Amino acid sequence: MTDEPGTPAETTTSRSYPCEACGATVEYAPGTDALRCPYCKHQQAIVPLPRQVHEHPIEELATLPAKPQSAPGRTAQVFVCPGCHARTESDTLSVRCQFCATPLVADAAATERVVPEAVVPFGLDRDGAREALRSWASSRWFAPKGLKKVTEAETFKGSYLPHWTYDASTVSDYRGQRGEHYYVTETHTVTENGETRTETRQVQHTRWHAASGTVSRDFDDVLVAATGHVAAKQLDKLTPWPLEEAKPYQEEYLAGFQTVRYDIEPEEGLETAKQRMAPVIESDCRSDIGGDEQRVSSVDTRYFDLTFKLMLLPVWFLSYLHAGKTWQVMVNARTGEVIGERPYSAGKIFAASVAALAVIALIVLLVARR
Repeated sequence: MTDEPGTPAETTTSRSYPCEACGATVEYAPGTDALRCPYCKHQQAIVPLPRQVHEHPIEELATLPAKPQSAPGRTAQVFVCPGCHARTESDTLSVRCQFCATPLVADAAATERVVPEAVVPFGLDRDGAREALRSWASSRWFAPKGLKKVTEAETFKGSYLPHWTYDASTVSDYRGQRGEHYYVTETHTVTENGETRTETRQVQHTRWHAASGTVSRDFDDVLVAATGHVAAKQLDKLTPWPLEEAKPYQEEYLAGFQTVRYDIEPEEGLETAKQRMAPVIESDCRSDIGGDEQRVSSVDTRYFDLTFKLMLLPVWFLSYLHAGKTWQVMVNARTGEVIGERPYSAGKIFAASVAALAVIALIVLLVARR
């Protein structure tokens, strides 16, 4: 992934991790707290940092360097491989050397306006992602038979994707109406078999009353994608994320995986977070109004104790070839949740349609014979 033409790249300080046993380069082993050598399989523990995940007050944004005018104009980085000394240009925080595949990790503090605070490490390795894909493929309705074999010819890319999380205490003043149902007995005439008779029925009406009040709600870890490289609606489908399993950010967890840099600034992410809070607050207003129905005409929300942090979440990107077309799939590399594109079998859909029509015809025939 390179930057736009004309944007100068900057050489970044990058790290790799030698194997204590054979001297090769180790990389993070999913599902563990260790680095593993891909050659001799030696594992060495990741020594945890003596700190906790920290939430940053939103006021800290005022002390940071000015946010860039446009994310696409950000400077790419040049990683210098400590092994073969080759230079790899990339707009990521971690990458593999393009010549010897050595895992390289950049010093985020030297390049980022906001440094990652936490990381949810990969829990699934390639085999685990492959098994998740196999289960997903075999459970698809109207899927072609060949779809069950997609795990035999797929490509994998493991990536950490940046997300903002926001905490807030909110107090909201609302105005609206409370609707209370009441019933009125009405009479009407019915004609059946040439005879007319009068019947009564209960008809529901609603009496509306003005309502206003104040509700409060605390929000914790409202999650907002910090990259536009993947559609936010797609990433939302990978939820829920086990954020409680996050570790304080350490470069070792990135070794061997690509790490996407954020291109959505925290100020912009905060506005999205507020939009996600709004439906919850409105639901609180409706509960406070009570009655049988509610109308909310206005909500004025104040935010207190706003904090934010940058978190990295693990995703396996998979693509497979079926019927001459490439299909894209994403796997939550912690929970195994799979979302993505899939083909449909026209033959199976046609057969199901014919079977459904046959059942309907049989029911109609049985009813007609009664």
